[in-house]
Amino acid sequence: MQIDVARGLATPESPEAAALLAHLSAETKAAIADIRRLVYDLRPPALDQLGLAGALREYAAGQSGAAGGTRITVDAPESLPPLPAAVEVAAYRIVQEAVANCLRHAGAATCRIVLRVDGGLRVEVIDDGRGLPSVVTSGVGLPSMRERAAELGGACRVDTLPGGGTQVIATFPLPETAHP
Repeated sequence: MQIDVARGLATPESPEAAALLAHLSAETKAAIADIRRLVYDLRPPALDQLGLAGALREYAAGQSGAAGGTRITVDAPESLPPLPAAVEVAAYRIVQEAVANCLRHAGAATCRIVLRVDGGLRVEVIDDGRGLPSVVTSGVGLPSMRERAAELGGACRVDTLPGGGTQVIATFPLPETAHP
């Protein structure tokens, strides 16, 4: 903001100063946007504000508008026990990737996100689309989902359902204090 004030104070006799201040203002705004993006990438603020279930409900609502007709729902308890921050982030990112894959590739009418805590956290993303192709091209999405779960001692698998559609299941072990 001070750069913008200085831009207003620059005199017409010093166009170089005004140009430099305009450049600095643009660079500062870009740096602030990058910092916000990095912070969001580390831990989405919605997790702190709403918890995992609430953050996923908010995410699903936002994606449903841009989903090209795919109805996205969340089936989760109203409240979850306190979860480790790393588990929340990994579960959230896995759901994001699974939903993005569904919207990009599945041609699904519905996509359902399911959260359960029973000895651990279980996250499922189930769609009624065309399922996985017989040959899955190598992208970063599927391996990154598996890696996120494995880093926390969990697992993630992706299957084509018998009647069509895809199911992503990620499981995470939880400390005893997180069990209901």
